[in-house]
Amino acid sequence: MVERHRAIAHVDMDAFYASVEQRDRPELRGRPVVVGADPGGRGVVSAASYEARVFGVRSAMPISKAVRLCPQAAFVPVDMPKYQAVSAEIMAILADFSPVVEPLSVDEAFVDLTGTDRLHGTPVDAVAAMKTRIRCETGLTASAGLAPNKFLAKVASDLRKPDGLVVVAPGEEAAFLAPLGVERIWGVGKVTAAELATLGIRTVGQLQRLSPAVLTRRFGAAHGAHLADLAVGRDDRPVEPFSPPKSMGAETTFDVDTRDRSRLEVELRAQAERVARELRSEALAGACITLKLRLVPWQTLTRSHTADPTQDGLEIYRRAQTLLSREPLDRPVRLIGVSVSHLGPAAAGQLDLLDPAALRRERLAHVVDRLARRFGDGVVKPASLLDPEHPS
Repeated sequence: MVERHRAIAHVDMDAFYASVEQRDRPELRGRPVVVGADPGGRGVVSAASYEARVFGVRSAMPISKAVRLCPQAAFVPVDMPKYQAVSAEIMAILADFSPVVEPLSVDEAFVDLTGTDRLHGTPVDAVAAMKTRIRCETGLTASAGLAPNKFLAKVASDLRKPDGLVVVAPGEEAAFLAPLGVERIWGVGKVTAAELATLGIRTVGQLQRLSPAVLTRRFGAAHGAHLADLAVGRDDRPVEPFSPPKSMGAETTFDVDTRDRSRLEVELRAQAERVARELRSEALAGACITLKLRLVPWQTLTRSHTADPTQDGLEIYRRAQTLLSREPLDRPVRLIGVSVSHLGPAAAGQLDLLDPAALRRERLAHVVDRLARRFGDGVVKPASLLDPEHPS
């Protein structure tokens, strides 16, 4: 019996936000385009066109640095509703080729093409057809990788951008990975790469020749085995079309760095309400609350606490505020954020036996959610968020 290998595609839109703006605004075509925060503010780059990348501009870079590197760029604010609408078009195209599509974000997805040959030809033909339809129907280009598993497909899609297609044939997994830097392996960041460098390991091929026992001694059983598997291209994870979000969060970058705890707490309270509303809209609750602080000049701290699952804005705030109270804040804060993870289905009213006020807050929250959907997010807010000088 002939073994059937999986055929997994990773489709990744090229400079998605910036490409959408260039498509919709002809005067931006061929120019460096940076999508993100106000160039005079303190935020970050969300996307950069390939013309801007020539100057070193990258996503997640402070917007002020992007201005210094490429002052001639067109700086465009993020228009998420527009990008989400285009994303929906793209995901619908992918779904025409397979019912098993796993979106990773608005601009990338895995597609399991195993067994679709009679419908769309070979997997290579199917991916080429996907790319053609995306270009014809949206005016945008996508890069793609095709491989026997998710890890290899994602690595491959990144190697020939923009508008590329890289295929990793079954049996060629280790050879394909061997010349690449170890940073291509999931889970290998700067710290792990530096540790591998002390062992003389800089390429995946060198990692392939290292004994798994050495890896487990150096990095622990789980991480060591993970590195050994990925180094030779082993990845058995299925494409999961309906996986729930892993976390929900909100964060704010201040115009002026601050050590004012009361200001931080007010911002945290507002963020907790936004996250709680998003959780309720998806009928989810989360057990782990994480506080994120970015201190001057650029140190990021995260502190977490796990307790009973919640979708209550006040409860999220209380847990995050407790984490904040433990921090000395010996340096000004540039950014603050809160996120909720370990998500699962919400159990409405479950806390009322322990805290009768929780049930009342839950009922009130759903009323506020309905008002917000009808009249806008700011129609009802906690009294602590009102400006005493302008309360209305």
